[in-house]
Amino acid sequence: MSKESFTSAEFYKYLKNEKFMGTCCNECQEVYLPPRPICIKCSSFDMSWTELSGKGKLVSFTSITVGPSFMSEAGFDRKNPYCVGIVALKEGPQVSGQILGVNSKEPETIKIGIPLSLKIMEHGQGNNKKTWLGFNKEE
Repeated sequence: MSKESFTSAEFYKYLKNEKFMGTCCNECQEVYLPPRPICIKCSSFDMSWTELSGKGKLVSFTSITVGPSFMSEAGFDRKNPYCVGIVALKEGPQVSGQILGVNSKEPETIKIGIPLSLKIMEHGQGNNKKTWLGFNKEE
């Protein structure tokens, strides 16, 4: 059994170092994101960190016109919405993130199933710096 810490805090430490990590069960090979210390599938505590490809497909989305303050500070508002979606990763887990390279003003043009690739996003400085997941539309 591993003595590692499988927490969101550890996930964000990896992300800040440009590593996209999930956890993998060493018994049944199930992959999880967000990370977890126990496998839901087989109840094993034998977990380890695994690097994810960052590749996936869009399964759901919404355009947001009124978001959190840091998104408003980045220039997003009713006239300039941004898109957030659920991405099914190549390794299996589904994760939410900002969807880039799509027309959020015309959400009817965004297609379910489009291929996406990870882009680690940052905003702010010092203690106010936020890191989150973005996904670029692949051409």
